[in-house]
Amino acid sequence: MSNNNNNFFDKLVSKTKVYLVIIAILLIILCIIKPILIAPAAIIYVLIIMYTYWTNQKRMAEVSEHIKDLTLNVDKVSKRTLINSPFPLIIVETDGSIIWKSTKFVSEFRDVEINPILDDVIKELKLEIENNTKLRNNQITQNVEIGNKHYKIVGEYVKSKQTDKRKDYMATLYFVDETEMVDLKNDYNDSQICVGISMIDNYEEIIQRTSGDQQIQLFAQIEKKIYDWAAEFKGLVVKSQRDTFIWICEQKYLKQLEENKFNILDAIKEINVTNKIQATLSIAVSNEGESNYEKYKSAKNAIDIALGRGGDQAVVKTNGKYKFFGGRTQELEKRTRVKARSVSSALEELIIEANNVVIMGHTNSDIDALGSALGIYRIAKTLGKQANIACSTIGIGLENFVEYAKRDPEYAEVIIGKEEATQITNQDTLLVVVDTHKKSYTDVPELLNLAGKVVIVDHHRMSTDYIDNSVLTFQEVYASSAAELVTELIVYSDQNIKLTNVEAEALYAGIMMDTKNFTFKTGVRTFEAAAYLRKCGVDIIKVKKWFQSDLETYNIISDIVSKSEIVGDSIAISVYDKVDKDANIICAKAADELLTISDITASFVIGNYGEKICISGRSLGDINVQVILEKLRRRRTYHFSWSTSRRNEYI
Repeated sequence: MSNNNNNFFDKLVSKTKVYLVIIAILLIILCIIKPILIAPAAIIYVLIIMYTYWTNQKRMAEVSEHIKDLTLNVDKVSKRTLINSPFPLIIVETDGSIIWKSTKFVSEFRDVEINPILDDVIKELKLEIENNTKLRNNQITQNVEIGNKHYKIVGEYVKSKQTDKRKDYMATLYFVDETEMVDLKNDYNDSQICVGISMIDNYEEIIQRTSGDQQIQLFAQIEKKIYDWAAEFKGLVVKSQRDTFIWICEQKYLKQLEENKFNILDAIKEINVTNKIQATLSIAVSNEGESNYEKYKSAKNAIDIALGRGGDQAVVKTNGKYKFFGGRTQELEKRTRVKARSVSSALEELIIEANNVVIMGHTNSDIDALGSALGIYRIAKTLGKQANIACSTIGIGLENFVEYAKRDPEYAEVIIGKEEATQITNQDTLLVVVDTHKKSYTDVPELLNLAGKVVIVDHHRMSTDYIDNSVLTFQEVYASSAAELVTELIVYSDQNIKLTNVEAEALYAGIMMDTKNFTFKTGVRTFEAAAYLRKCGVDIIKVKKWFQSDLETYNIISDIVSKSEIVGDSIAISVYDKVDKDANIICAKAADELLTISDITASFVIGNYGEKICISGRSLGDINVQVILEKLRRRRTYHFSWSTSRRNEYI
């Protein structure tokens, strides 16, 4: 009975219940005052409850009927909207089945082979659903290009009831045409300004080696070619200095320049110049920066990289990445004694101002790096400063020299490890980096942030990972080695610097190693530096012994050479698959050895570095192995080295 009463009262509206309670209280009060009214009051209250229940039931029936009609109408409208959708609409399952297509979908893609595109869309959709990526509240968003139009696919997915076990899904996809918006965005991006800098590499050399009339004719031809080239992509060129041109163009023409591989580089080299001089051009262009001035600054940094890599090339900087074009011309020796003398003077001032000096080379240090470091050490000691060489990793063949050097009490405490180097380096320390300019390739990278000032002495082509906080940079790609550059700093120093036998022999050995016994990359200045070191008492036989390989290493190199394959009758390729921390050095030696074989003009040896793969490339000059290896570089999982008759560098 109580349950029936509860059901009965539950059917009453909440406000009605309140009113009934109030009426009941009033009737009770009235009956207390006049007991004679108890029977009539009870009858009246029952009638009120019955009437209230009847009216509520009637109202609920009307509301229910209205909701039913509304639901039916909404369902009809939804179906009508689905069928007559203004957007192409399709219902698919992730197993590849197409359940239904709207009329708009059929008409929109009547002239397009849509099935292969739908297959790709469904595969990507299934993958995203299974990986639960890019999806929120079962919503789908994809971008696809169909024909000449761009569509944004939006929709939702649900699990298919009949395929629960196979985990298939059903999705409703709308194709929203965004072609106009995409074209507008592309037009905006294409219209953005790119700022470029073009610089004549050997302007001073041309001035020195040509007469006045020839100079005027030559530079007139160069300028005409640059202006004609700029007219091809509707660019604006302004000559800012006697050898420098600033130009701007729209972003859309930058793609054209890249496709043509900056053919202006070859056009400049085709100009006939007497005295066997070949004019070359370096180019840098950038679209990075919110303002044109920021783009100009970015291009200015890029032109430094182009010049640091030897010139005769174009550098494009976009989205924080660099693209390189050209760079095939053989570098010519064009350093001046004036620059060496000015750098030497500046370095001495920095050493005098510093509290102490720390010298650092590259990882897996070789004799060029260590010899250069010893040369800088002698400069610092001559100026009365405390100096140390940070060397935490030593390459094959260097152990004998380090052991020999430490027999001298002066060098027993000079070469220090990583931990000690970080302890003595502070804001009052001058850090001199030799034989590398790459942050990631330095022996102890932490020192770059600890030192107050950084100096770079290097002979390698500049890469994109260069040390950007140096106060003095002596980077000459035309030099044979870092040891040659350091020797020049000593020769042109204002101080009377006297090298010890150990230091002179180390510098001489560095030049010997990078020139392959004065065979590759030697200029007049190379022999001048070697002659100066010979006067300091170099024992050539002793130096020769440092380059001797042990029997085990020699056998490994011989095995690598024996397993090599010849490609195109002139390129040798081999693999050293054993995991070896010295794989880069062994591969480099093996690549050098392969060049001794007749008809071989280039060699590549791939080694297993453990966490990385190393590739050493060597060339006699006919093939630019640097360009090849740079195209292979993708992530920081590779270690590259290359050498030509002009170059010997590790990256």
